Amino acid sequence: MDPGRHLRAGLPAAVAAYRKWGRPKSHRWQHEHGDAPGKPGYAVTATGVSHCGAGCTLGDIIAEFAVFGLGLSLAGESVYAAYIGDYLLALALGIVFQYFAIAPMRGLGVRKGLVQAAKADFLSLTAFEVGLFGWMALMSFVFFPAPHHLHPDHPVYWLGMQIGMIIGFCTAWPVNSWLIERGIKEAM
Repeated sequence: MDPGRHLRAGLPAAVAAYRKWGRPKSHRWQHEHGDAPGKPGYAVTATGVSHCGAGCTLGDIIAEFAVFGLGLSLAGESVYAAYIGDYLLALALGIVFQYFAIAPMRGLGVRKGLVQAAKADFLSLTAFEVGLFGWMALMSFVFFPAPHHLHPDHPVYWLGMQIGMIIGFCTAWPVNSWLIERGIKEAM
């Protein structure tokens, strides 16, 4: 049995979703075909969660390696230092990503754009990180307790983080749906 089979099975679904809903938003596609067709509500939410997840994931990856490389811990546990580093870096990157989505669409300057980006991303990112951090706690304290903690230099650690990011996607879904419905977060 091929353990990567299920991961690869998701790739065609992601590519199909991009071709159906993402690509028509590009200038090139619209130049060749006209206006992009509308997306169903679940696709709008999935795009918003994916946008949030991109900032979270990038921040988490960078912070995880930094915490591990610097040997940081809090109350004797590296996972607590990782929570702080992950959250702060993910929030900073998430606001930047959100700024580049919101400011051009709304014609906002830097200051107003950053404020609106923070409003749009704070709850979304926090909901994502709650799911991820809950999974990280399970990995650290239940599945791989001391002295056998996993660390970012081990592939199983990153498999676990991928599972956590999927959980984060799920916990961020209702918040993103709410933010998009109220116009706080742009429908992409």
